[in-house]
Formats: sequence, structure tokens, C-alpha cells
Amino acid sequence: MGQNKDLITALDQIEREKGVKKEDVLVMIEGAIASALRKHHGRMANIICVIDRGTGAISAVLRKKVVEVVADAELEILLNDAKKWSKTAEVGTDVDRDIPTAGFERIAAQTAKQVLIQKIREIERDNLYEEYKPKEGEMVTGSVHRFMERNIIVELGKAEAILPVREQIRRERYNIGDRIRAVILKVDKAQRGPQVVLSRATPDFLRRLFEMEVPEVSERVIEIVDIARDPGFRAKVVVRSNNPKVDAVGACVGIRGSRIRSIMNELSGERIDLIPFSPETSTFIMNAIAPGKANSVRIIDPINRQAEVIVPNDQLALTIGREGQNIRLACRLTGWSLAVKSEQQKSDEVQKSKEALRTMLEVLEGIGPKTAEVIIAAGFADIYKLADMNLEYLTTLQGVGEKTAEKIIESAKAWVADHPKVEPVLVTPTAAGPVEGVEGAPEAAPAEAEAQPAAGGKEG
Repeated sequence: MGQNKDLITALDQIEREKGVKKEDVLVMIEGAIASALRKHHGRMANIICVIDRGTGAISAVLRKKVVEVVADAELEILLNDAKKWSKTAEVGTDVDRDIPTAGFERIAAQTAKQVLIQKIREIERDNLYEEYKPKEGEMVTGSVHRFMERNIIVELGKAEAILPVREQIRRERYNIGDRIRAVILKVDKAQRGPQVVLSRATPDFLRRLFEMEVPEVSERVIEIVDIARDPGFRAKVVVRSNNPKVDAVGACVGIRGSRIRSIMNELSGERIDLIPFSPETSTFIMNAIAPGKANSVRIIDPINRQAEVIVPNDQLALTIGREGQNIRLACRLTGWSLAVKSEQQKSDEVQKSKEALRTMLEVLEGIGPKTAEVIIAAGFADIYKLADMNLEYLTTLQGVGEKTAEKIIESAKAWVADHPKVEPVLVTPTAAGPVEGVEGAPEAAPAEAEAQPAAGGKEG
């Protein structure tokens, strides 16, 4: 009895300290003792074991149903035999017979130990999951514990986390014991406990670094609108000031670049372009291609978000970047597919377009060389637009009368009927969609939406 009482006392203490419910453990012990007793009374025997919740005393009964004809001796009993168990036995009722339980304290102790180990592990796993799941997206600091192939196992104190190779900055190398910063990318429930996945490659990691180094960002005076990264090499960060007295780019750069330099050092020298946000699409695109500078931006297709960027001849290579990195990040940041051309390329393209149009116009009736030059100078790009033009507009062109205009339109429509227009295949950015809050272009795209380049972006 004393040993059983000690078991109850120990379970009470474990429930207070570890959170393992005493009732759950006792139910498991009762089941284990009942299972052991079945070895003596039949594999399917209905044995009920009860442990007194106060004293720990173990008792068990064998329960059978009283029947007139026995079909299963392990579960049923005849009325005459049942009377020996209980004088009040009747057909259709259950009767119980006490079973000796002496010597089963050892089974109770072993079962309690196994159940407690299992329950405590489950509780610790649940506690770790509940602790780290709300921290997704937060910055944590740990130490390199070991390597699992190319993945890094990071010790966070209470838990181990994994920094997969895909979430590492490619040029970084670590040794066991090195301190490492990362954000918690996600927390999943796994068979062996919660798996905490870290990342240094996600844009959220860069966002957290800005919050740490730039007080205005953590205080929401400056807002980080969006981030596009090629981890370890280049990043573009769109910033917006919620206070007209605070310069978003200047505050992020810091005095003599102190703030941005600290962030770059944490990212192994990753270059950071700070892009001022603009609600006007053309201006925002101009800012996004920094450190390149644009002369103009022309919206080609507002629905499919395609634009053409014209840059000075000496800015073309800088705007595109090594292996197209700069313009690729700009496309991801803005959500627009950007075609970059130098002034010379655009001039050559326009000249070729004019020559091609001049050749095409020669096949139309009513258009001589002088009329063709007038039409080209008016900005017509092809015969398809000419076929859709109204009579009143054409007659406003120099040297084009009403009869000539009618003949030009009729000839253009006849040519278009024989040459149906084939729509080009549109290419869209390969990564993230548009930046939240950037306004789209107007329904009818202007021939040339020019704007002076803004401050662009300051590069750390």
C-alpha cells in the first residue's frame, strides 16, 4: 500500500511541475494491468482495473454476461455459475468477480515510467511549438551546432533549428560555434518534435535588419513598402516616409552611410539600392532601375504591365547589370516587364520603323511620297492604325484633302483585310507581382510618358 501511495504522491508532483495530468497516467496504468491480467483469464476477457485516486490501491474484476447458452466462455456465463459470483444474478445482466492484483505494483511502476517519459516529451514538443509558432517572421540569434549535409543546425537555446541551404546566403561559410542571425521562416509539427526553419535569404530578414538599425523604420515613421533580393549580391528596398520632414532614403543611409553599412556587413557585403516610393508608375519605374538613370519611360501595355525604358547610351550596361541582375530585380520590385533600350538603340529602331512604314505605305493607293512623309511625321506606327483612323483627323494633316483621306482609309482597310494582325506574345516578370500601392497606367497608353528621373536610389 505504501508503494502505491508513493506513486500517487509522485504523480501529483509531476502534474504540478511538468503539466502531465495524473488522471491520464492512471488510466494508462489501469489499461496495462488489465492487459497483463488477460494473460491468465483469456485474451478477450472483459477485465476492469481500478486504481484508487487517493490511496493508490489496485483492484480488478472479471466481468461476464449472464446467458442461457454460452457462446463465448471468456465473455459469457451460465446463470447457475453466475449465482456463485452474485446471488442476485439474472439472465441478461453482468456479474463481476474480484481478481487478485497482488504483485502488479511493479507493472504499475514500469507503465507509469514509460507513460511519463512519453507524455513529458509530447508536452515539451507542444510547448516548443506554441512558443516558436507565433515567432514566425521574427529575428533570432543562435550558434552553429552541427552540419547536416549542406544544411546548418542552429542551437537556439531550448530548441534546435535548421537553416536549409536554399535559405542561406551563398557566399557565407560557418564553423561550429559561430553566432548566426536569421529570421524564423516557419514552424512545422514533425514526428520528432517541432521543426523550426530559419532563413537569411528571405526579404523579411533584410526588413528586420532595417528595423534594428534604423529607429525610424521600427517606429513606423519610415515604411518599407517592398523588397526584392538576390541574397548576398544585391537588394532593392522601396521606402516611403510617413512624415514630410523625414527623408526616407537619407534616414536609412545614416550619417556617412553608417546605418546601411551595418546592414550590408551582416549580409556579407550585399549591395542595397534604396528606392523612393512613388505612386506614379513611370516615376516609380525610373527609381527602381537605380543605379541606372532613365531619360523616359513609355507604358506599352498597361493591362499586361509592360513598359519601355530609354536610358542614355553610357547607362545601358549599368541599368541592365551583371547578367541582367539589376533590371531583373527592378521587374520583380515593380511587377512590370521592362524593356531597356539606349538612346541610340531607340533612334535606330525608330528609323527602321519609319523606313518599314514608308515601304508599306507605297503599296496603298492615294499615297505618294510626300503624303507618306506627312503620315509618318504624324506618328503613325503601322497601317493597322491608319485603317482605324477617322476621316476628320486625316484631313487635318497638311496636304490631305477629304477625297485623298477617303482613298487612304479604304486602301488601308483593304490591306488589313488581306493581312490580319497577329498579337505578340507578352512576357511578364518572372517573380513577385506588383508593389502594393503602385497605381496602374491610364487605360489608353500615352505615346510617350516622359518624366525627369527622380533621386532614383542611393546605393549603400
